[in-house]
Amino acid sequence: MAAGGGGAGAGAPERPYELVVFGASGFTGQFVVEEEVARAAASGERRGALRWAVAGRSRQKLQAVLERAAEKLGKAAVGPEVGVLLCDVDDAASLAAMARQTRLVLNCVGPYRFFGEPVVEACVENGASHIDISGEPQFLEGMYLKYNEKAAEKGVYVIGSCGFDSIPADMGVLYTRDKLKGTLTAVESFLKVKSGPEGACIHDGTWKSAVYGLADQDNLKKLRKKMGCAPVPVVGAKLKRRGLVFYSREFKEYSIPFMGSDASVVKRSQRYVHTELQETPVQYGAYVSVGGLGSVMKLMFAGILFLLLVKFSFGRKLLTKYPEFFSAGHFTKKGPTQKQMDGTSFTITFFGEGYSEGQDPQSGKPNVKICTEVKGPEPGYIATPIAMVQAAVSLLEDATCLPKQGGVYSPGAAFCKTKLIDRLNKRGIEFSVISKPEV
Repeated sequence: MAAGGGGAGAGAPERPYELVVFGASGFTGQFVVEEEVARAAASGERRGALRWAVAGRSRQKLQAVLERAAEKLGKAAVGPEVGVLLCDVDDAASLAAMARQTRLVLNCVGPYRFFGEPVVEACVENGASHIDISGEPQFLEGMYLKYNEKAAEKGVYVIGSCGFDSIPADMGVLYTRDKLKGTLTAVESFLKVKSGPEGACIHDGTWKSAVYGLADQDNLKKLRKKMGCAPVPVVGAKLKRRGLVFYSREFKEYSIPFMGSDASVVKRSQRYVHTELQETPVQYGAYVSVGGLGSVMKLMFAGILFLLLVKFSFGRKLLTKYPEFFSAGHFTKKGPTQKQMDGTSFTITFFGEGYSEGQDPQSGKPNVKICTEVKGPEPGYIATPIAMVQAAVSLLEDATCLPKQGGVYSPGAAFCKTKLIDRLNKRGIEFSVISKPEV
C-alpha cells in the first residue's frame, strides 16, 4: 500500500485533511459543502471532528460558500478545522498539491469529459482516492481504462457516478438482490420524479454533459471495444428489452428508456460481482415514467430535435447557448430555486425476478418476484450531495469492507460490502421492500 493511500494508509505520514470538496463554489459544489457541514455538525458517528477542506479558484468565493452553508444550517460559522485550498483544473501543480494534502477528493467540477481527467490523474499519482458525480459513461469507462492499474498499485479508489447518477440504481439493484430469498436474475427499474407547483428544473451543466455525450456515442463504442471485457453471462430467463415508448400497466402511464448512465454503471457492478465475487450477475433495464400521451408527444418532438441538432457543431452551440428554450424550461443557466427543490422528489421502483432457493436458475422459468423502492428528495442538488457525502464517509469509515485492492470502481462494486445503504437511509434516501409476492 502506498504511503497515505486511499485505504487506512497505515504507517503513512498523516495528511492534513481526510477529504477535500473540489469545485466547492460551483453550482453543485455549494450543496455538497452544505451537506458536508450538516453532516459534520450532526455527526455523532465519528471519533473527533472530521478534518476537511474546500478547494477552487477563488478564496473569496470559497469563504462565501462556507459562510452561506453555516448560515443556512443556523450555525455561527463553520469550525476552524475547515481548510481553504486554492487550485485550478488547468494548473496541474495546484491539483497535485491538493491531492497530497488529503485522503479523498470529492470532485464536483463537470462536465467531466472536459475537466475530469486532470483531477483523477493528480489523485492517483499522489495517493488520494477520488469520488465524482459523473453521469457520463465515456468519462467513467475511459478512467477505468487509463487509471485502473495505477490506482490499484497506489492503493487508492477512484469511484465514479456517486450522485443521483447512479447510486440509487446501482445500490438499489444490490439491495433488491439481498432481499430476495433465492437468486435474483433480472431487474427493471422505473424512475418517477414528482415536482411541486413551482415545477422542477436542472442546472445547465447536466444539459451540457448530455449534449456532448450523445454527440460522441461512436467514440464510446470504440472505447468499449478497447476495454475488451467479456460479456456478462445471462443467467435465468433473458430480460426482454422494451420499446422506445411503452405503456406500463403497473403505473398506468407511458415509460421510455432512462437516458442516464444507470444501465452502464449497473452493468459494470454486475461484471465485478460475477468476476471478482463469483456471484450471480443480474440483468438490468432502466426506464423512466413520463405520464400520459400528451407528455409522450412533447418528449418525442423535443427528442427528435435534440438528436438532429446534436450531430452538428452549430447545433451543439445552439443547444448549449439556449438550454432553457430547447428543454422547454427544464434546464436553465441559473438552476432550480430553493422552492422548486423543496417541492421535488424521486422514486425508483425495482421489479425483480429470480429463482427460489434450491431452484436451478439455468433451467426453467423464474418462479419468484420482488418489488423494492428507493425514494428521496430532489435528485440533482439534494439527493446527489447526500449520496456523494455518504459514499465519502463509507470510503473513509468502512475501509475494511472496500475491495481488497485499489482501482477504478463503480459504486456497487466499491460499496457492496459497506454500510452505505444504512447511511443513506439515515439521511433521507430510503431503501425499502414493497412486496415479495410468490408467483
